[in-house]
Amino acid sequence: MRVLVLLLWMFLPIAGFSQVTVEVARVPEKTPVNAVLYLAGSMNNWHPKNEAHQFKKAANGKYYLTLPNLPTAAEFKITRGSWETGEVLEDGANRPNRKLNAAVSVDTIRLEVESWQDFHQVPAKKHTATAQVIVMDSAFYMPQLKRSRRVWLYLPPSYATSNKKYPVLYMHDGQNLFDAYYSFSGEWGIDETLDSLYKATGHEVIVVGIDNGGSERMNEYTPWKNEKYGGGLGEAYIDFLAQTLKPYIDANYRTKKGRKDTAIAGSSMGGLISLYAILKHPNVFGNAGVLSPAFWVSPELYSFAEQAALGKKARIFLMAGAMEGPQMVSDITRMHALLLKKEVKPTQISYELHADGTHTEAYWKREFPAVVNWLFGWKKQ
Repeated sequence: MRVLVLLLWMFLPIAGFSQVTVEVARVPEKTPVNAVLYLAGSMNNWHPKNEAHQFKKAANGKYYLTLPNLPTAAEFKITRGSWETGEVLEDGANRPNRKLNAAVSVDTIRLEVESWQDFHQVPAKKHTATAQVIVMDSAFYMPQLKRSRRVWLYLPPSYATSNKKYPVLYMHDGQNLFDAYYSFSGEWGIDETLDSLYKATGHEVIVVGIDNGGSERMNEYTPWKNEKYGGGLGEAYIDFLAQTLKPYIDANYRTKKGRKDTAIAGSSMGGLISLYAILKHPNVFGNAGVLSPAFWVSPELYSFAEQAALGKKARIFLMAGAMEGPQMVSDITRMHALLLKKEVKPTQISYELHADGTHTEAYWKREFPAVVNWLFGWKKQ
């Protein structure tokens, strides 16, 4: 018989309390006795092993975690320290994110874990990248960070048979852009989308995808150090893009080098660092796609944005989903209002809030065509 989840399925009421205790009342029988449980969710940038969200195991065998000042809406899952050991449904299927809302007040959430990912055989992944995608370098050196990283390239369909020069879009989290084999929870399908866009409109762009650094992702995508979550290497990472990678791309590929033809984009932490990039290097990046940005990790960005100069023709695409929670909606709305006060035309800042938008690769994949069209001023056909 399928194990029942006690009180938690889609929405959990939590409003009215300064803190909430999450109780994991039951875990699968095969769970190691010494297992350590963690809560990973929108409140900690989906970190699967964040010490601030580690459960304590009581003598009764249950696990407890008290969350002070929890947002009125949030999403999360339970893990044993990694996504490979994260919770799934009893049959091994992906478990929908657990959700909190403000419908009714409770001070304790009781739940059960049906199964763990590593208890099930995972189907073999397949490569899905199209012929337009290549790995430019599996270990491109980043002198500003003293480490190396895989860099992907999407070359437009006409690249091999023409002498044209192309605009360039730099994107973070390269593992999730082109090839499902390397992605954790689905790819954006950038290559398929751009191939289709070319057939329909003739528009083309080179895309440079930079892999994230795994455990270094938070550090590299955060310009300022967060006392709880770390970070602070964002400036060095963006300097790498502007001062090392872009010059290399421009020297070795047929690119349009000007800022109006150079864009940068990403989601979540990638959205945060993309906005920072166009503010830090306005003469390099003329356009930025800021999707579901994790501004809460670096609140210093607001004052930085107030003081930083934007290029006169800069274009910024701000996007988030209402299903990502009130914190996300509040933060991106605040940034939108702040940017409109700068010396830019309202038409230079696009702001979209989608009622059904969630913090998922599927959402960002769905909206990518609108993002790339707007960033480069391409008219929809």
